[in-house]
Amino acid sequence: MLLKLIRGLLDSGRTQHPGSQVPALQRDSASDAAAGAAGGNPTGAAAEDLLRRAETAAKAGQLSAALEDYRAYIHAHSRALEGYLGLASVLVDLWSIDEAVSAYGRALELAPRSGAVFSALLFHSHYLSPADRRQMFDLHRRFGTMMREAVPARQEKFALAPDPGRRLRVGYVSPNFSRHSVGYFVEPVIRCHDRERYGIYCYYTHPLSDETTARLRRSADGWRDIADANDDAVEHMIRADRIDILVDLAGHSKGNRLGVFARKPAPIQMTWLGYPDTTGLDAVDFRITDRVADPEPDAELRHSERLLRIDDAFLCYQPPDSPPVSERSGSAPGIVFSSFNNIAKLNDETLRVWGKILAAVPGSRIAIKAASLGFPDTVDRVLDCCERSGMDPGRVELRGWIKDRRQHLELYDNIDIALDTFPYNGTTTTCEALWMGVPVVSLAGDAHMSRVGAAILHCVGLSDLVARSAGEYADIAVTLARDAGRRQSLRAGLRSQLLASPLLDHTGFTRKLERHFRQSWTAWCDCQRPV
Repeated sequence: MLLKLIRGLLDSGRTQHPGSQVPALQRDSASDAAAGAAGGNPTGAAAEDLLRRAETAAKAGQLSAALEDYRAYIHAHSRALEGYLGLASVLVDLWSIDEAVSAYGRALELAPRSGAVFSALLFHSHYLSPADRRQMFDLHRRFGTMMREAVPARQEKFALAPDPGRRLRVGYVSPNFSRHSVGYFVEPVIRCHDRERYGIYCYYTHPLSDETTARLRRSADGWRDIADANDDAVEHMIRADRIDILVDLAGHSKGNRLGVFARKPAPIQMTWLGYPDTTGLDAVDFRITDRVADPEPDAELRHSERLLRIDDAFLCYQPPDSPPVSERSGSAPGIVFSSFNNIAKLNDETLRVWGKILAAVPGSRIAIKAASLGFPDTVDRVLDCCERSGMDPGRVELRGWIKDRRQHLELYDNIDIALDTFPYNGTTTTCEALWMGVPVVSLAGDAHMSRVGAAILHCVGLSDLVARSAGEYADIAVTLARDAGRRQSLRAGLRSQLLASPLLDHTGFTRKLERHFRQSWTAWCDCQRPV
């Protein structure tokens, strides 16, 4: 049943996504040639050398070479889990998403009880366009079933006083307590918690430590580095810390510890941020969202958790150290559109609509920035697809990763309008663009990942920039491009507008979140009292 669901997902989600012509899982001349160079049918040390060579090439950004070596390694070891996982990662960087999902599906066939592999498949399946929402939910629930069967019997007795009014201990679990997108949304909450009523514990699942990590560590009442601890050890740690409410901040993203949550170490468990979907775990009681990102009642049908809807928006944003908003630089004539989202969120339909927008605005250009665009092979693939989508490649500017955050934000000095990706919207990129005085046009869909842009824009008073169809999306972008007065007004006033909005009201948002914490805790306490 599990494999039928996976294959069904891949079949229904398969599109002619850019790069899908690359046969990732089939024997081809490239893999045969690489295998021949290693000795015909490499085994033992020769095959392991292929794997090491593939990993080295991938780290160096030599994606085509890495692809050939991973294929050759898989050809030599048809059941090589490491080969399929490495292959999938390279395919994501190469913007060959459907083939990457196929590779993750094959890896899961080899390791059907691996939570990490299953999470990787679920995470990357969101980049497929279109995807069957019901089938995606079924696959998440299948993950939940697998985890329930794999973990030890849950101990749901807790030595915690069922007192509705006492000071609660809240634990946050994340691999992203660092300079990461999630950090911009969770740091202000951890800082603003009412310490008289809440003790805050952070369980950090990643070894990286930077200035954000240091600030969060200082803000927490308790800090636990758990990157090297197994799930059993973390469960015992959380129980020893007497955590009342445990909050997952990763979902199925890399570095998650859903295996810990499956063990139910706290009486109330929630998921928030980091992942635009359900966990599929019946051990997670609630998912934190809002009414725009997950409208009633349809969203309830696609979640294993109960939905806790925060008023205004399901997040609050802490801008990074930023340059001031400048007047639009004259160094880039004509209207300049932009997208600084993860390249995996792009697809044929998005590029086709962007092509129509460029065609309707003479002299306009688009700047697309993403980490994967630092790889020449990916740049070639994207430019080819842009041309097939009706764009003049000469009007497309591609940029790779910029390490310095201020330099990254200064790119908005030459941007007029940001175009949100769809059906998988941006989050941090949308907030950054607005903070730098650049309006964002978004297309609202039928799932959380397709409605985050709408939630943010609604929260800051820009609902008129939210479209409900691809045609309306293009019309809004073109109309805004032709309205120099409104663009100038937005550039001058957006930062102040954000500062006055619920999106940047850190204390107000945290109090709303705490009310939900207290209500859920009170309900749990009521269930503990003898009838």
